[in-house]
Amino acid sequence: MANAEIQSNSIATSESSDDRLSAAEKVGYGLGDTASNLYWKLFENFQLFFYTDVFGITAGAAATMFLVTKLWDAVNDPMIGFLSDRTRTAWGRFRPYLLWMALPFAITGAMTFYTPDVSPGWKLVYAYVTYTLVFMAYTAINIPYGALMGVITPSPLERTSVSTYRFVLAFIGGLIVQWFTEPLVNFFGSAVYSDAGEIISVNKQAGFFWTVVCYGALASVLFVITFATTRERVQPVSTKSNAFRSDIGDLLGNRPWIVLLFVGLFQILAGWTRGSAIPYYFTYYVGSTFGTFLVAGTVAAIVGMLCTKMLTAVFGQRMLMILMNLVTGLLTAAFFLVDGSNTYLIYGLHILASFVSGPVPVLLWAMYADSADYSEWKNHRRATGLVFSAATFSQKLGSAIGAAIPGWALAWFHFKNPVDGINQVQSEDTISGIILLMSIIPAVFLFCSAAVMFFYNIDKELLSQIESDLKMRKLENEL
Repeated sequence: MANAEIQSNSIATSESSDDRLSAAEKVGYGLGDTASNLYWKLFENFQLFFYTDVFGITAGAAATMFLVTKLWDAVNDPMIGFLSDRTRTAWGRFRPYLLWMALPFAITGAMTFYTPDVSPGWKLVYAYVTYTLVFMAYTAINIPYGALMGVITPSPLERTSVSTYRFVLAFIGGLIVQWFTEPLVNFFGSAVYSDAGEIISVNKQAGFFWTVVCYGALASVLFVITFATTRERVQPVSTKSNAFRSDIGDLLGNRPWIVLLFVGLFQILAGWTRGSAIPYYFTYYVGSTFGTFLVAGTVAAIVGMLCTKMLTAVFGQRMLMILMNLVTGLLTAAFFLVDGSNTYLIYGLHILASFVSGPVPVLLWAMYADSADYSEWKNHRRATGLVFSAATFSQKLGSAIGAAIPGWALAWFHFKNPVDGINQVQSEDTISGIILLMSIIPAVFLFCSAAVMFFYNIDKELLSQIESDLKMRKLENEL
């Protein structure tokens, strides 16, 4: 078995005759994205707010830091993809990273939400270092995790099913963060309440740190479960060299992957711009907490996600992605016209937009796996890890720019940081900027995502041909 596993021209182990996966393995795989989303949603919804209102650096400095630290990812992401493609262990190529990186993932996350008692200048240095480290750990575990979906089964239909499990469970991770973060911060921060039940004081620095310690510990356990419950079935059929330059050349010649790269980039730009703006929108415009708002949207997205198979059968992958982005963009833009006191309309638009966009991540990551098959079919070489590393890089670049945009906008519109833990009254220009970040700006990104999707060229017929041809190559190679 070990010799067969390291042969470059084998496509599967002797155990992989059945392409169908059990529900237990699909759930086990999906729990890995529950783990990832404990951090991803924390960064999306709370990171900028933490840096400005708890950690104590300016919005502009935080925005620049988000972008600068992502320059390293241009090297780090493809490097991890390249290494994971060439990893050879008895556990497979990608699964070992879930075990090796679980603890570093937890530790670097806790470090990122720790507030040292140092000068503002050294705080900024600390933020640069820890934010870089946590995303290095995220890269080292999440790229192999994403690539694992491309080799867990050779069946495109099963991969779509796996992707559905994955993102339902990913959104459950988001629900945990959105529902429990504020109560946990208050608990660990030893909140003091008035007789009316209002918070008088809370140590948010301690609160955030110990909350993220809990999330990191849970994420580590979930990654180990994913490692234990999954296995790799697909290995590349390749008679060509696996030089990094050749892999990059194949990637740049992969039209479906390039389209998905930009679709994913615009999706993340929209999500992070709006997600980072939500705490400010509710704190300074609506005048209430936002945990319930986040949870309502996530539940609606899960319901929409469960409709993916039915909607795909009706519209097809390409047209469904286009329609979802257009409709979600229109619903998001409508926030520009909503008064902050109209909470029913605010919640209604958010729930509807979240439901419509629910299938997007399911389709997007299933289509990335299809693009890896397309590359192998076209070039007779497979580089699943590199395909998913580049996809992850587009996510992180989008998250960096998406988080930087609100920071720079807040600085441009003269956002006032809290003083001694007390929120300041913001100007009308600042409030207008926050509203734009919740509406028009993310809507533009969603419209761009819809436009790019018109160039995607893998349809149902081509996908069937790719699957058939790759299976034939496997049989020929086994003879």
